[in-house]
Amino acid sequence: MGKSSKDKRDIYYRRAKEQGWRARSAFKLLQLNDEFQLFNGVKRVVDLCAAPGSWSQVLSRELYQNQNQKDAKIVAVDLQPMTPIEGVTTIQADITHPKTLQSILEIFGGEPADFVCSDGAPDVTGLHDLDEYIQAQLILSALQLTTCILKPGGSFVAKIFRGRDIDLLYSQLGYLFDKVICAKPRSSRGTSLEAFIVCLGYKPRSGWNPTLELNKSTEEFFEDANIGKSYNLQHFELPDPEERKIAKFIACGDLNDGDSDATYTIDIDSTVKGLDPVQMPTAPPYKKALEMKRRGDLVRR
Repeated sequence: MGKSSKDKRDIYYRRAKEQGWRARSAFKLLQLNDEFQLFNGVKRVVDLCAAPGSWSQVLSRELYQNQNQKDAKIVAVDLQPMTPIEGVTTIQADITHPKTLQSILEIFGGEPADFVCSDGAPDVTGLHDLDEYIQAQLILSALQLTTCILKPGGSFVAKIFRGRDIDLLYSQLGYLFDKVICAKPRSSRGTSLEAFIVCLGYKPRSGWNPTLELNKSTEEFFEDANIGKSYNLQHFELPDPEERKIAKFIACGDLNDGDSDATYTIDIDSTVKGLDPVQMPTAPPYKKALEMKRRGDLVRR
């Protein structure tokens, strides 16, 4: 698809380029913050599944420039390499590995995080039940690290796929946070199942000491937390005999702002040009193929 048609298709895609964001997802975090004031009083932040870095860009701008917090610390974690961002410490690692947690704590000087966020998502297959399940497991993996590093009263935000059993996840999170809200930013396409779970007021479970271990599954990790088991959705049992919880749904963003599902045309003249990427991919899927081609390993037969 050409740059011109791509720019016309999605207004947030073009705005991200014009404003210097690495991805249009930056507007999602900005609109979530406008609604929930997530950055107020925040000095230590962990951005999980951070690549290519648009959320880390937002955090850097908000904490260092807008709030002028010179002592703020931002850690971005992802399996993929990420081009450096000013004020952000990047760790290329697995979020479920105990060494990753230890590295973050060292950067924070042993202090807990004020805010943890994750915009991570799996490569979707188109099989909605499977995609929703994998995304839920990714959230639980992010939640593992969050419970080990987040301070009481802290906040956690993660991308979710709304589906048939999403209320089971709401119920589990309800045992760990004072408020659990499902939010849909204006920049998130209405045709997508994507939304964001906003968890405010972390409250550690009494008598539970969360510890990351290399060979421990998410089910084993949360076993002693008494927040319910989710490995068998058809026989899901909550710790207390109560109905599944329905999280409050909130739409974020100005209604007069651009519609992410609409197509906006632009007048093509000498003053309107296609915009190049803000940041080129650091590890594109075709990287291995290019290396093989240089070595002469790719030969037509």
